[in-house]
Amino acid sequence: MDEEMKGGIADMGAEKSALAPKTSLPRVNFRPFLVCALGLAAGTFFYAGIRFGGLVPSDFLIVGLLLPLLCMPFSKKRILLALSAFLIFACAGAGGLHLYTGRYLSGAPGGEYEVEGTVVSICVGNGYTSVEMDGLLFDGVSVSGKMNASVSSEQIRPGDRICFSANVTRNSLPHGTEDSYFFVNDIRYSASAGEYAQKERGFHPFLALNRRLFDMLRTDMGGEEADISYALLTGNARMVDEGFMTAVRAGGIAHIFAVSGLHIGILYGAVLLLCRPMKKYAFLPALFVSLAYCALCGFSVSSVRALLMCAALSLNAFLGRKNDLLSSTAFAGTVVLLFLPAQWLSVGFRLSFGACIGLALFSGSLSRLLKKLRVPRFLAQYLSASLSVQLFTFPILLDAFGYFSVWGLLLNLVLVPLLPAAFLTLLVCALFSLVIPPAAAFFLMFPKGLFSALLFLFAFVDFGYVLTGFALGAGGVVWLTSAIFLSERFRLARAARCVLACACALLFALSVFAQNSVFGGVVIDAMLEENGAMLLIETPHETVLVLGGETSLSDCRDFLARRTAHVDAAVILSEDAVSAVNVAAFTGAERIYLKNETATGLKEEAVFFGESFSVGELTFRYESDRRMTLFARGFAADLNFGGEEETGADLSLKIGDGALKYYLDYGIMVAL
Repeated sequence: MDEEMKGGIADMGAEKSALAPKTSLPRVNFRPFLVCALGLAAGTFFYAGIRFGGLVPSDFLIVGLLLPLLCMPFSKKRILLALSAFLIFACAGAGGLHLYTGRYLSGAPGGEYEVEGTVVSICVGNGYTSVEMDGLLFDGVSVSGKMNASVSSEQIRPGDRICFSANVTRNSLPHGTEDSYFFVNDIRYSASAGEYAQKERGFHPFLALNRRLFDMLRTDMGGEEADISYALLTGNARMVDEGFMTAVRAGGIAHIFAVSGLHIGILYGAVLLLCRPMKKYAFLPALFVSLAYCALCGFSVSSVRALLMCAALSLNAFLGRKNDLLSSTAFAGTVVLLFLPAQWLSVGFRLSFGACIGLALFSGSLSRLLKKLRVPRFLAQYLSASLSVQLFTFPILLDAFGYFSVWGLLLNLVLVPLLPAAFLTLLVCALFSLVIPPAAAFFLMFPKGLFSALLFLFAFVDFGYVLTGFALGAGGVVWLTSAIFLSERFRLARAARCVLACACALLFALSVFAQNSVFGGVVIDAMLEENGAMLLIETPHETVLVLGGETSLSDCRDFLARRTAHVDAAVILSEDAVSAVNVAAFTGAERIYLKNETATGLKEEAVFFGESFSVGELTFRYESDRRMTLFARGFAADLNFGGEEETGADLSLKIGDGALKYYLDYGIMVAL
């Protein structure tokens, strides 16, 4: 009887569950701060692209794909709420950057001034100091903005109030995002000075601490180890040897010398652990110490972002709410972009937030996958975190620097776990050294040995193998969009996820191939500099680099890294022909062409002189030292690096006054 009753009850329960309405979770959880942050990012991005150049059609693709994603599951209320919030914050982002641009262009005009200001950052070397100054006075009148100045002295320190006479120039607006450092940091003026006068220092406790730290490291540690220690503690890597920094960037670990979420997280976690007896109030001293450390580092965006995220996570824990890394990242991004809209142009901003988004999207699923493969728990969590960051920041790194480190993943796996111990040890040793100056050399002995080993490692082993010489183009949008749709945050059946992954992989490969291939006609890609420009002219069979004005080797390599790995020939259109030839020689160009005979120091078979010449199907004719005509497939293009009037060529490229103007006809493609 009991079994019959149980069976009847079970049948009734089954019928009831069958009749009950079926419910399912939405494909994407609605996160208000995420919608706001994406709106701000879109507004600032499109305004910057329109105002400063660099906007391409594929940039609209990611917004077109993300907007429907934000509205899923589709309901009138959710669609209205998501689109309204997105548009409002997009307008706020564009408006904020517009106001910031107006402020950047305001202020005193260029000219001769008696300049006075407070030094906030320095780079010492070769008998002079490059300084960034705030609190500026021009002829005794206060002006807004900051100044970058070169002063003939190695005695200047952060917090100093200095005065000098100089010819001040105004810094121009950036071209795209490749030369946006001055704009992002509101450095409106530049100057070069000889003698200077020391003024009475104001009350700047964190600048004073920064100054004492700099002098102590230089005195008691010395050498490159002192510069590395200073960079690791303050994020100022300007004094670190350029060769070492180049190797570190190629190795994919340059982020350890920029005070980021990793450093703030280490410090915050250490203080939280020490204050564990305070229980749920332990986050208060941890936040206070982290805030003080951010002040020491000049409130860099990466440190502020990490501090905001720690504050959001701590508040959620204090209130008993569930922590959500994606929402915390979006909150921090919203705050930063509302108050500092120009930060979107900073590579550090995009990498910092991109790393957090990658962690939020992939770390959980990758960790579970590795655990299923019997990987130890700690190693699985660490590997999943590192892979998640690399997955999402790959296109950002390639777009920003023109290369992706092959060694990056391995070096991060080895060095990042050692960073907490190295960073905290250095921080504690530095604090003891500041408190007990006579024993500073003893306290700094271990950090010095550690960084000596790091210098030896990069001097002994070449980590410079990188993926370079190509651009992702629309492939970058495909990659990032695919990452979002294939992450655990977007709920899909396994079969649908596999099909989508295959489709995205195919679309990514096709996009990259199309971006870097020339199937017909002539493609002319241009890059402007302050005092010169570069053109890359490509056909299906030839690649020719044209150098005009004053072009540096680093800028030339940076330009080519995003476009090609091979240059057939280089053409010089510069008054300083010898300098331009040297730049062209280091690009690996097989042939170099000049108008007039010049002693270049290169092999005779590598340099050619003449009024006209041909490279494959391309024919060039010099019209002057700064101007030439290109003939290709029956078309004529005027390459104008001077100030002369334009001709009636099918295509005219005129470079001057910091702007590139072009006229298109008969199907010649121009990519800017």
